Amino acid sequence: MSKQIRQLDRVVIRFAGDSGDGMQLTGDRFTSETAQLGNDISTLPNFPAEIRAPAGTLPGVSSFQVHFADYDILTPGDAPNVLVAMNPAALKANLADLPRGADIIVNTDEFTKRNLAKVGYAVNPLEDDTLAGYVVHPVALTSMTIGALADLDVSKKDAERAKNMFALGLLSWMYSRPYESTLRFLERKFAARPELVAANVAAFRAGWNFGETTEDFAVRYEVKPAQMPPGTYRNITGNAALSLGLVAAGVRSGLPVFLGAYPITPASDILHELSKHKRFGVLTMQAEDEIAAVGAALGASYGGALGVTTTSGPGVALKGETISLAVALELPLVIVDVQRAGPSTGMPTKTEQADLNMALYGRHGEAPVAVVAPKSPADCFYAALEAARIALTYRTPVILLSDNYVANGSEPWLLPDVESLPDLRVEFATSPNGEDGTTFLPYLRDPETLARPWAIPGTPGLEHRIGGLEKADKTGDISYDPANHDFMVRTRAARIETIPVPDVEVDDPDGDARVLVLGWGSTYGPIGAACRGLRQRGLSVAQAHLRHLAPMPANLGAVLRSYDRVVIPEMNLGQLAHVIRAKYLVDAIGYNQVRGLPFTAAELETMLEEVLKNV
Repeated sequence: MSKQIRQLDRVVIRFAGDSGDGMQLTGDRFTSETAQLGNDISTLPNFPAEIRAPAGTLPGVSSFQVHFADYDILTPGDAPNVLVAMNPAALKANLADLPRGADIIVNTDEFTKRNLAKVGYAVNPLEDDTLAGYVVHPVALTSMTIGALADLDVSKKDAERAKNMFALGLLSWMYSRPYESTLRFLERKFAARPELVAANVAAFRAGWNFGETTEDFAVRYEVKPAQMPPGTYRNITGNAALSLGLVAAGVRSGLPVFLGAYPITPASDILHELSKHKRFGVLTMQAEDEIAAVGAALGASYGGALGVTTTSGPGVALKGETISLAVALELPLVIVDVQRAGPSTGMPTKTEQADLNMALYGRHGEAPVAVVAPKSPADCFYAALEAARIALTYRTPVILLSDNYVANGSEPWLLPDVESLPDLRVEFATSPNGEDGTTFLPYLRDPETLARPWAIPGTPGLEHRIGGLEKADKTGDISYDPANHDFMVRTRAARIETIPVPDVEVDDPDGDARVLVLGWGSTYGPIGAACRGLRQRGLSVAQAHLRHLAPMPANLGAVLRSYDRVVIPEMNLGQLAHVIRAKYLVDAIGYNQVRGLPFTAAELETMLEEVLKNV
C-alpha cells in the first residue's frame, strides 16, 4: 500500500505493560534508533521496585516514555502522543495522562475477562465509550507474534515474549526509525541461543511489515534531525555518564579510581559500569554493606587513590560516620547519592530530591562537605569531574547529588575532547615540610586552599598519625585543647566556604523580569521548558540553576535580591527554600511535590503564571 508520510516536529511515545513484557528494553531500543537519526531525545523510564511485580495489576505496570524532536528539548514530555498498552493494566494506569486525540495501540489478546477484572474493568474498554476521543488501534500483538514465529524452533512461551519486538517493529515503521542497530543488538544479546535471535528478529520484521501493509495505519511519520553543535554524539543515561566522568577524573588526575559500593537501587548501574573499565585503572569492590563500602573507599584515598562510594539515601545514612571521619582526616572522597523516594525504603524506583538536608547537615559534629548536583543525564559526566576536582584539590569529601530521574533518563551527549577536560593532577607530599627540614607536619595547610598535605603511606620520613580523634594544628598530634578544637572546626568549615565556584548565571532574555525561578538538580529541564512556554506567550520570567549547593556561588545573594519574587520548585517539601531563606533572608516561594515523579512543564507554567499575575 502507498502510505502518506507526514512531517512532525516532536513526538512523545510511552510503551507500557507488565514488568515481564520488556518495556524498558523496547523503549531503550527505540531511543537508540532515534539517536542514530540525530533527533534530540529525553526519556523517562518508570518501573516497579519488585523484581517480579504482580502480572496484570496496576502496581505491576512498567513504562518507558521517550520524547524526540527536531529541536532542542528539555523534558521527556508532559503527555504521550502515543501509548502502546500491552494489557488492560497498562491502559488503565496511563490513560489519564493522554490528551484527547492521542493514538492508543492496544494488545487485544490480553483484554480477557480475567485481566479486565484484575484492574476493575467491569466492561471491556475497547467495546464501550471509555476510549471515545482517542484514536484506538486494536492489534492482536501476542497471537500475531506467535503466528509469525510458527515455523521457527521456539516454544510458545518464548514466542509470546517476543511480542515487544513486534511492537517495536511497528513503531519503528510508524516513525521511520532505522532498525539495523536493533537487529545487531538482538544478535549480540541472544548470541548463545540462535533460536531466540531468529525469533526476535522475525517478530521485529513482522511488526514492521504489519505497519507497512495494514489499512489501520494509513499515515507514516517523520521527525527530522535536530540542529545541534557539530561533533560525535551518543545516547547516554545519567548513571553511565557519571561513571565515565569518574573514569575521566582518574585519567586526568593520574590516580587509580577505587569504588567501594554496596548494590542499591538506583545507584547499582554505576558499580556495573565502572567494573568494565579496569584498563583505565578503575578498581571496583562490592562490599558486604554500606559501611564497609565507604570505609574501603576512604582507605583507598588514604593510600593515594581517588576513593569513591555510590549509594542512595538509605546508604548515605549508614555512611554518615565514615564521612565525618573523612572530614576529620581531610582526605578526598566522592560520595554519589542517587536520590530516590523515601523515607526509609520508600519507593526505590521513584525519584525525589529529599536528601539535600542530609547532604548538607547529616553528620554528627561540625562536619561540612562540598555538595554538587547535576542537572541532566549528560551533565552527570561533568558533575562527576567537578566533584573529583573539589575533592582532590581541597582534600574533602564531596557529595554528588544525582536522582533517579537523571540517573535512568537519557539524552544525547556530545563526546568531549579529552584534552579540554580539567587537569586534576595532584602533588603528593614527598619530603618534610617543617622548619627544621626533618619534620613532617601533616596539618600544615596550603594558604590558598587550606588543604593539608597528602602523603602516601610508606613515604620515608613522612610518618604521621591518622584517626578520628581531634588533631593538633600542624603536627596532627591528638589534642583535647579547647582552643585548638575551636580553631580546627572553624578551619575545616572555612576550607569548604572558600572553595571558589562559578557565579550563578541568570537566563533573563528581556532583562526586565520581576520573578526568578531558582532550581537545582533535575528540576532544570521542567523549569526551563516552563519558562520557555511563558516567554513564547509574551510573559517575562528569569531562570537560574544551582550546581554547587555547598558552597553556594558568591553572587547568589545579590541575584536573589534583584528580583521581586523568587520561586523554588523542588521534589521535596522545601529543603532548598529553607536554606535560601535562612542564608539570604529572601522570602522564597516554595513549590513542592513528592509524588515520585518529575514535575511536568505544564504544571510549572500554570503555577508561575499565577505568581506573575500577583507580582
